[in-house]
Amino acid sequence: MSLKGPEFRARTRALVAFRRPDALRLEVPGPAGPRLVAVANGATLTAVFPAERAVFVGEATSEALASLLGVPLTPAEVMDLLVGVGSPRLKAYRVGWGPTLPRSIAATLPDGGRLDVTVDDADVVPPPAAAFETPDHEGYRPIEAGEARSLWSAR
Repeated sequence: MSLKGPEFRARTRALVAFRRPDALRLEVPGPAGPRLVAVANGATLTAVFPAERAVFVGEATSEALASLLGVPLTPAEVMDLLVGVGSPRLKAYRVGWGPTLPRSIAATLPDGGRLDVTVDDADVVPPPAAAFETPDHEGYRPIEAGEARSLWSAR
């Protein structure tokens, strides 16, 4: 995925899974394991940074996803975007379809940022419920969204 926002730019690979209505998991891989594991489940968003032993906890809102990931969408809007349904809040939305699911997504976000996603592999098999449990973060130091964003995007 690539993101070009008003205050933020990033390009990274990501593993994304979701279960409707309100469970979303995003992992940003790193050379020695995940740099970021973020899980929105219900009203809570938890993002852990294993290498830094840091954790961000907030509400699963478009504001929190904007602060953490630079994507001002709710978890439900992210799910819709990934299956080819654009939120009415998007300024523009274009999908290139594969046999059953999108293979490319280009969206202009509510804040004017641009999100481009290329899907390498998509599966409609639901992930196990354990994928949406709060990631283990015992002993991790709490951090704010700004620091959290810099931890996953700085490399």
